[in-house]
Amino acid sequence: MARTGRPKVPIDEEQFKGLCRIQCTLTEIADWFKCSEDTIERWCKRTYKLTFAEAYKIHAAPGRISLRRTQFKMAEHSVPMAIWLGKQYLGQKEVIEQTGDDASAEILKDIAYEIRKAKENARAEQTGSNSISN
Repeated sequence: MARTGRPKVPIDEEQFKGLCRIQCTLTEIADWFKCSEDTIERWCKRTYKLTFAEAYKIHAAPGRISLRRTQFKMAEHSVPMAIWLGKQYLGQKEVIEQTGDDASAEILKDIAYEIRKAKENARAEQTGSNSISN
């Protein structure tokens, strides 16, 4: 007896791996093969005995490695890329010097103190009015 139903969508394994390498999402991969996301999930189960997420993790890794390699090569010729990589991987950061005299700092401390005092007074007034209305 012949199987009825829709024929299986042909999914090329090398294309699938290539799409994973360039970090395509499940939706984008399904769009590429003109099928549903569920079809991609079922294909991964049949082909790899893994979920899409598990298969993707395996096949996307070489793409991330390639991208990282390219970024490091770019850093040899690009100061901004070298700075960015230093911040990401070496914990480097830009130090911003603050200039100003001590009088400015005192004024800011006074302003902060006045704001705190005003907030405390407002809270006290609100608490007092709440206890009166009860």
